[in-house]
Amino acid sequence: MRHSDRQGRRALVTGLGGFTGQHMADYLEDAGYEVWGTVSPELADVASNRHLVCSVDLLDAEGMKAMVADARPDVVVHLAGAAHVANGTAGNTYLVNIVGTRNLLSALASLDKPPRAVLLASSANVYGNAPVEVLDESIEPSPANDYAVSKLAMEHAARLWMDRLPIVVARPFNYTGVGQREDYLLPKIVGHHARNEAKISLGNLNVSRDFSDVRNVVSIYGSLLEAAPAGETFNICSGVGHSLGEVLAMLSRIAGYEIEVFVDPRFLRANEVHRLVGSNRKLQRAIGRVPVTPLAETLEWMYEAAAQREETTPQHNGSQAG
Repeated sequence: MRHSDRQGRRALVTGLGGFTGQHMADYLEDAGYEVWGTVSPELADVASNRHLVCSVDLLDAEGMKAMVADARPDVVVHLAGAAHVANGTAGNTYLVNIVGTRNLLSALASLDKPPRAVLLASSANVYGNAPVEVLDESIEPSPANDYAVSKLAMEHAARLWMDRLPIVVARPFNYTGVGQREDYLLPKIVGHHARNEAKISLGNLNVSRDFSDVRNVVSIYGSLLEAAPAGETFNICSGVGHSLGEVLAMLSRIAGYEIEVFVDPRFLRANEVHRLVGSNRKLQRAIGRVPVTPLAETLEWMYEAAAQREETTPQHNGSQAG
């Protein structure tokens, strides 16, 4: 679809105040959409000069219905939810990811004119510790933590609306980029290097992950909104795995020094998913070429941004080792 064809179209991004939401909103506006976004009430001070931001709780069914009636979106990207495997309580994770999504879909289904595409962000964590080298969408999910169970349950709940809404389910593998908080692994490692810290404490060094660049992820989401393959589920991934050791080696080259690594038992997770690498062949069939930025380039982008922040931030005494 040409840029001019999108004029007057409206996109709704839930979780606009989050890491992915900000990149997604910018991508959609650059593509010619008027962007509406939601933030939870505790993030109501999130300001945007470019996007209309609505403060609404996913668990407020009536509030969601009123917001959707005002927005009347042509496309929807549902990113809001309990996003971190290790954060929050199990009860809240289930409520937000399942009931919150249900409230959104119920509200969208009540519109006189439903959106032409609704993308739900699930997670590759639903696969768990599958005994295969590369995961494709035919692998039976086997979630290994509450977050993953909640996302798989969300997928099943969404099927109740697939006869009324053009729903596409995305299962993103790990991804990162500028703006992701340091309680996520790669931004933490990048931040330590940008501050020239001598040591860092990490968890399991033997995990292998399929890391994508957030700019690729939002571009893929945009392509799926255009293709609108309703009822389908897609892995969002690069198809390339990197060990934590490889990540540390890349950052050593970028930063020009080698950081000392300590394994901290506090960061070791029960039911750790050891290897998570995906196949994007089905995605290629749906949208054509899948953009893949080499991880070293993504890390350099993040490092330069973090180093620039350090230069403009008042220096504190002492250093972090965590």
